[in-house]
Amino acid sequence: MLPHPPLTEHYPTLAAKPAFVNRLFDAGAKHYDGVVDWGFLCSGSYYRRWVQRRHGLKPGLRVLDVACGTGLVAVEAARILGGAENITCLDPSEGMLAEARKKLAATFVLGRAEEMPFPAESFDFLTMGYALRHVTSLEETFREYHRVLRPGGKVLILEVTKPSGRLGRALFHLYFGRIYPALTQLFTRSREARDMMKYYWETMDACVPPEVVLQALQAAGFREVQRLPMLGLFSEYSAVR
Repeated sequence: MLPHPPLTEHYPTLAAKPAFVNRLFDAGAKHYDGVVDWGFLCSGSYYRRWVQRRHGLKPGLRVLDVACGTGLVAVEAARILGGAENITCLDPSEGMLAEARKKLAATFVLGRAEEMPFPAESFDFLTMGYALRHVTSLEETFREYHRVLRPGGKVLILEVTKPSGRLGRALFHLYFGRIYPALTQLFTRSREARDMMKYYWETMDACVPPEVVLQALQAAGFREVQRLPMLGLFSEYSAVR
């Protein structure tokens, strides 16, 4: 099951998607934090900390942050845990990992969500922040999540979800599809950063609906599968191993 139909204008086959995405994020990594900060009205840091604490993250848990990017979710996890020694950050982009290493002393691993280099039952809490659209298979990804979590462990996936109403969809398209990429290039003077955010929008627009994500989590063996919508725009998917 794909998170969205292949965007063949960017890569000719599904097998070519990971390399394309890595090149895109490698090129835009140094601009990512600034773009995300102002793009979401400087609210992201508080929200990422609040949502992890609300879903049960606490000191002593072993955390895996999948598709960690520049470490924005992991940094807030470290604040809750009181340090980063129990945090492992996984990402397929060397550029994003290089930025994340500047922020916290976690364990950093180059790899993909669909095939993670960790033993079974290695973690208590697994997070993925706004990157589910970039995997090549929901089934493979969620089976891996189930495998690396201990029994009773929790998965928390944060995503941006296209609004269901006509007006909401129109505003969503205007901001993320036009304004956000244009302002990104204006502020960063980087075509690579603009292309990164343009692709960000394209994947959000094409992403499967929430019920498909929930079904895929259930099919992977998770229980207590649920989605909490926030502000008509964000989704908090959670489940227990």
